[in-house]
Amino acid sequence: MTRVLHNLLLFTVRLTLKIRVLGYWSLIYGYCALCTAVALLKLWWSIILRPSTTFQWGIRETPPACLNDTSLGTHCYVRIKESGLRFHYVAAGERGKPLMLFLHGFPEFWFSWRHQLREFKSEFRVVAVDMRGYGESDLPSSTESYRFDYLVTDVKDIVEYLGYNRCHLVGHDWGGTIAWLFAIQYPEMVTKLIVLNCPHPSVFSDYALRHPSQLLKSSYFFFFQLPRFPELMLSINDFKALKGLFTSRSTGIGRKGRWLTAEDMEAYLYAFSQPGALTGALNYYRNVFSSLPLSQNDVKSPVLLLWGERDAFLEQEMAEACRVYIRNHFRLNIISGASHWLQQDQPDIVNTLIWTFLKEGEGRKTYRN
Repeated sequence: MTRVLHNLLLFTVRLTLKIRVLGYWSLIYGYCALCTAVALLKLWWSIILRPSTTFQWGIRETPPACLNDTSLGTHCYVRIKESGLRFHYVAAGERGKPLMLFLHGFPEFWFSWRHQLREFKSEFRVVAVDMRGYGESDLPSSTESYRFDYLVTDVKDIVEYLGYNRCHLVGHDWGGTIAWLFAIQYPEMVTKLIVLNCPHPSVFSDYALRHPSQLLKSSYFFFFQLPRFPELMLSINDFKALKGLFTSRSTGIGRKGRWLTAEDMEAYLYAFSQPGALTGALNYYRNVFSSLPLSQNDVKSPVLLLWGERDAFLEQEMAEACRVYIRNHFRLNIISGASHWLQQDQPDIVNTLIWTFLKEGEGRKTYRN
């Protein structure tokens, strides 16, 4: 009788798990289909309004001068032996000083950290990387090449190539996700973790599944699962959607923020108009659903989380929820009126808050809540 009950219980657990998995993927593919339908309507409407320009976009052949601004640092390249990939990065500050490594988000590249490169090079060796699939770094063609474990290993390899075994790690958006994961997997290599507008990955997955409003804001995650079509939608009308992410009233930098100049925007268009550039960036999203949930969650480094109050993509409630996974000092700063593009929107405030956090606990070996 006991064996029968045990087998029945085991069967029930397995069936429940299968139903949950089926429901999970049904939600993903169903929402993907809905987002595709909406995108097709937008495309159809664009063709009606602008039939002659909808499918016109151009590759920028020459980089704008701001990308070669020597005040930002020196352009360098490294080929990682294990992966065989070549990475581009911009570095400034004296060699041998503590390393401060910057990881960008989507749709960005090293240039999004220009204000921080100038600010922190006086006391740190500052390095802003083009992550795999972005900018002048290599763009692996396989979607499988953008798994979380590969992206985390990239960071480890770059830190070690630069001659360091620890760093102050700074990440925004997707760079924030990789920064969280790196701090979880390699706590001994992170002196302090600084994340901008990106929740702990487990907070994001749990919160999104429980809050339809966040699921709606994250609809692009589902749309980006499609092959090729998202690249087309981001390219039509000479990358209008891409420009709108930074400039529109709903998602762009706010009225009180530091708007992108025409030359800044050209830097982004130069980077993402190159063949394959959008596919490399979108491949990060095409692996995300198979990478969650995480098997490890605890962050042992001191953490500063900066959050733009007007983030159009991520709900603010997730910021405070990150505290549960942090086993060290945690500081959260909500920046009033700031958008998702925090380090570009409010660079002076961001830099001041980072300085304060970096100076905290100097002379002490441990941090306590």
